[in-house]
Amino acid sequence: MKFATKVIHAGVSPDPSTGAIMTPIFQTSTYAQDGPGNHKGYEYARTKNPTRSVLEANLAALENGNFAVCFSSGVAATSAVVQLLQSGDEILATDDLYGGTYRLFERIFRKFGITTRYVDMTNIDTLRAAIGEKTRLLWIETPTNPMLRLVDIEAACTLAKERGILSCVDNTFASPYLQTPLDLGADIVVHSATKYLNGHSDVIHGAVVCRDAKIAEELYFIQKSVGAVPGPQDCFLVLRGIKTLHLRVERACQNAAKVAEFLRAHPAVDKVYYPGFEDHAGHEIAKKQMRGFGGMVSFTLKNDSFEAAKAVLQRTHYFTCAESLGGVESLIGHPATMTHASIPADIRRQIGITDSFMRLSVGIEDVQDLIDDLKNALS
Repeated sequence: MKFATKVIHAGVSPDPSTGAIMTPIFQTSTYAQDGPGNHKGYEYARTKNPTRSVLEANLAALENGNFAVCFSSGVAATSAVVQLLQSGDEILATDDLYGGTYRLFERIFRKFGITTRYVDMTNIDTLRAAIGEKTRLLWIETPTNPMLRLVDIEAACTLAKERGILSCVDNTFASPYLQTPLDLGADIVVHSATKYLNGHSDVIHGAVVCRDAKIAEELYFIQKSVGAVPGPQDCFLVLRGIKTLHLRVERACQNAAKVAEFLRAHPAVDKVYYPGFEDHAGHEIAKKQMRGFGGMVSFTLKNDSFEAAKAVLQRTHYFTCAESLGGVESLIGHPATMTHASIPADIRRQIGITDSFMRLSVGIEDVQDLIDDLKNALS
């Protein structure tokens, strides 16, 4: 089954009781049983819900996995993966990553004895040298948030297997339309389904996908026991959004390429971060493991000040100043004060998140309107 068919049909079939072509929203907390333990596969909605089951089957197929486990947010999905570890274990994470993930690792799990070190995973030799005796999980973002660096998934996951440790790829920025990390050797894939999978900025949702039955069993147990599960309405909205995933991401990629070129030629812009540029450090890796360069673009101004960035953020019209990404609408954000504010300022600066650094999630509007919007804001 090809991808454009998968998004519509994989794991989905008409409702057997009514013939409804769209998966129904099973808005229930519990299910009738003919007797103790004599039920139709559903006992209590925290454990299992038919709408969620369909979405999980669909997500597993999109990532070429065997199992998918849904959660109430991307952070909850990340938390579930970390809960596979034990106190005393160590995570080795990409040094450029989503601020909410950093906050979770540092402010929540560190106090329970699960520590994290951060390393530049774009250099495999650096990564190899960083793996220690306590390392139990590689946490990989690629493209990274917000610097859009590329990690060679196959090389990193091969290294993880050699050392007997788990590898997890946050695939939120790419989406399974552009990248399938399980095919490149990853053990686990995580998504903030809030973003490209849903694509309409109207739901908070997360998912974990894997192939290994033992890992899946542990994740389902965590899902049931911790209870950070999505409601059936949320699952329905993600299912609906997925049906146009390929069309939306393809258009976003086309628009992002043109927006990046415009920014690079603008006299007020200093640097543009976009994997589609041939001189981007990760361009060849992106060509090898992705089927497009994505809809995300980051840039800095020659006037590298918060005041200059704020002026741009307040003057855009189609690029709405907001957190999040991956919706049909274009968004612009200031990571230092928004998505990555929880990362200490000195660490942000080391990564390259300066005072004028801005991140674009390029949507599917007419690209000329988007370029004109940025031209006006930068004038």
